[in-house]
Amino acid sequence: MQTSAIDIEIFLPDLFAQEICDFYLSPRYLRGSDFLMRWSQGRWAEDIVVRAINATNEFHAVPYGPSSVAPSDPKEMELYFERLDRAGAVGKRPDLLILPRPRYEAIQGQLEAIGTANIAFTPEESLAFLYSKALIAVEVENSLWVASQMPDYGKGKPLASLGHPELIGFAKAKKAPTIIIKDEDLEPLQQWEACWGITIFIFHVFYDQAYYIPLQRARWLIEEGIIAPTKQTFYAPSGATTHKYIYKIWYTLAHPLGTMIKEPEMAAKFVQDPNGHILPYVHFFGGEIALSSEILSELRSRLR
Repeated sequence: MQTSAIDIEIFLPDLFAQEICDFYLSPRYLRGSDFLMRWSQGRWAEDIVVRAINATNEFHAVPYGPSSVAPSDPKEMELYFERLDRAGAVGKRPDLLILPRPRYEAIQGQLEAIGTANIAFTPEESLAFLYSKALIAVEVENSLWVASQMPDYGKGKPLASLGHPELIGFAKAKKAPTIIIKDEDLEPLQQWEACWGITIFIFHVFYDQAYYIPLQRARWLIEEGIIAPTKQTFYAPSGATTHKYIYKIWYTLAHPLGTMIKEPEMAAKFVQDPNGHILPYVHFFGGEIALSSEILSELRSRLR
């Protein structure tokens, strides 16, 4: 379960004079309605990206990281987490690989023999036939915002004070769409990219739009001091406190990934725990993204 500053801003706008830290409770010990909703939202974001890529008939997206094969049914979560724990030694992987469709069709039989649900838990030494065919790898993030309706959308200013007047950004207090990268994921993803020689992109899906940025471009923005880390505070049920960081990259520094041409739907669902406790949550499903000319050109350029 997690309650973040962004959520607080939605439900309690302008109530606090200063930025509030993010608060998290470990879902392994307490899975509440908020966690279940975010679980559904994350699965939806990956699913809608996969559907959009596969609908092009030029490219095919293959689930690659553990989150990409997470169960949509919350009742199956415990078994999934147990399997994820056992696979911990596998290491961090991008969520998706994107292949040219002819290359995908050439290895489709091998993938079916392994099983899509098993790819994320298969040692990468056995997956060279797959990742060697990839054009790019993708890490998928999402936010529960209508990006175009955020208060400061379209109001960015040149970052002259940071020595980059050619870039458009925002003051820290401004509310505009951002592409999020977890600090704890940054180094493992960089190592994966260097190890296999496959460029990683961050795809970030909002309720109405989506954006993308190459991992190396994000890294440059961070190293240049253009994007500073945002601190998060984690509270465990035992009372232990830890701190982590994320990077929020303004959408003006990224590229359009696509526009939602069919809105996602939301439905009320619930799970019942063994003690009879009912946990209601919002389930995300459906929707359709029209991919941008920018991402299609990016993928096509890599075919040469």
